[in-house]
Amino acid sequence: MSSPRNIHDRRLADAWATLQAHADSGLPLDPDASRLAFADPEFLLRRETRGIRFQLELLKPDLEQQAMGIENTIVVFGSARFRSEEESAELVAAAEAAGDEAVIRRARALARNAHYYEKARAFGKLVAHYSASKDPEDMLFICTGGGPGIMQAANRGAYEGDGISVGLSIALPMEEHANPYVTPALSFKFHYFALRKMHFMMRAKALVAFPGGFGTLDELFEVITLVQTRKARQVPIVLFGSDYWKRLVNFDVLIEEGVISPADLDLFQYADDPETAWEIIRSFYRL
Repeated sequence: MSSPRNIHDRRLADAWATLQAHADSGLPLDPDASRLAFADPEFLLRRETRGIRFQLELLKPDLEQQAMGIENTIVVFGSARFRSEEESAELVAAAEAAGDEAVIRRARALARNAHYYEKARAFGKLVAHYSASKDPEDMLFICTGGGPGIMQAANRGAYEGDGISVGLSIALPMEEHANPYVTPALSFKFHYFALRKMHFMMRAKALVAFPGGFGTLDELFEVITLVQTRKARQVPIVLFGSDYWKRLVNFDVLIEEGVISPADLDLFQYADDPETAWEIIRSFYRL
C-alpha cells in the first residue's frame, strides 16, 4: 500500500527543476517560441507585458518583507548628496588643495549640510533601539530609498543600533548599488518609480523628510497629497530642518491664494533634532 500523501505536497512540477533540467541537457535558452514564458526576458520586456512587470515589482518586495516580519516602517527621505561630517571635511580639504573655486563652493555647501547626515544617522539609531525591546508586531523599522546621503545615514544608524532596515532603491545610471548599511535580505531594486513609491506607503507609520532636491520633494508631496485626499491613512509627517523647509516652501502663500485650507498645515510638523522627530511619532501613536 502506498503511503498517504501530505496535503502540502506540490501538485505542479517545480518550475526551477524544469529549467535546471533544460540546462543540464546542454540546451541553450534561445529566444524562440519553445522557451518557457517566465524564462524569456525578451518576452517579459515587451511593452505588452508591462502590467506583468508592475505586478512582479509589487509582489516580490511585499512577500519578502512579510517573510522577514516587516510590517511597520518609518520612511526617511532626503538628499542623496549629503555626506558625513568626516567625509565632507575631506572633500573640502581636497577641493581647497586643488584650488578650483566652483568645486570649493560645492564642497563647502556639503560640509555645511553634513549635520543633517549625522542627525539622520542618530534618528535611525533611536528607532532601532526602541524596536530592540519590542514584540515583533510592535517593532518599527527604518525604510529608505536605499541610496547614499541621508538614506545611507538612516540605514547606518539602524545598523549601528543593531537593527535591520529596508532599502527600496531605484535603477538609475548614477546609483548602481544600495548603500552598505541596508539589510541585504531587505535590499530591493525597482525599475518603476510608481511601484517604489507605493511600497514606501504600504507599511509606513511615519515619514521623516530631510532636506533634499527634486526626488525628495516628489516623494514628500505625493505622501502629503495621499493623506490630504484620504487615499492614505493619516501618519506623522515630519519636515526635518525647519529653516530649510520654511525657506524652500512658503505654505502661507498657498493659504492666501486659496489653493489649500489652513487645516492642511496640520498634516505635517517641523523638527530640528532627532529626539523631537522621534517624540512626534511616539506621541502620535502613544508609544
